[in-house]
Amino acid sequence: MSATACMTNGTERSMGADERVTVLIVDDSDDQRRLLRRQFELAGCDVVVASTAESAIVAYNHQAPDLAVVDLYLPGMTGWELTARMHDDCPEVPVAIASVLPASEYPSAAAAMPKPITRADIRAVLGRCVPKWIAS
Repeated sequence: MSATACMTNGTERSMGADERVTVLIVDDSDDQRRLLRRQFELAGCDVVVASTAESAIVAYNHQAPDLAVVDLYLPGMTGWELTARMHDDCPEVPVAIASVLPASEYPSAAAAMPKPITRADIRAVLGRCVPKWIAS
């Protein structure tokens, strides 16, 4: 059995391969968070939502997700800054950028999900970025 570990503030976080997939969604739009939450739940995932980068950091310090979906325009710390921080804090956690900007303007990430995001986009990103996800 393999596990994904995340080193955050010197503390290791582990998740076994037999657990459900957990997705962290970071978006300041209530509507986008609701839509993404619903789509990932329909794909069989547990979802944690955050409206700011700062609250996302608290969330992934509590439980390392299997995938983080990050909007770029966030209040306070931007999505660009959060993505860089996640790469440092949790290099094993793939980050998917979800934005209205052209993908050419996204920071380096495991996946690009230009908005509007479809169910097919979500399933494709899960299939590519989260090996333990099983399509339902």
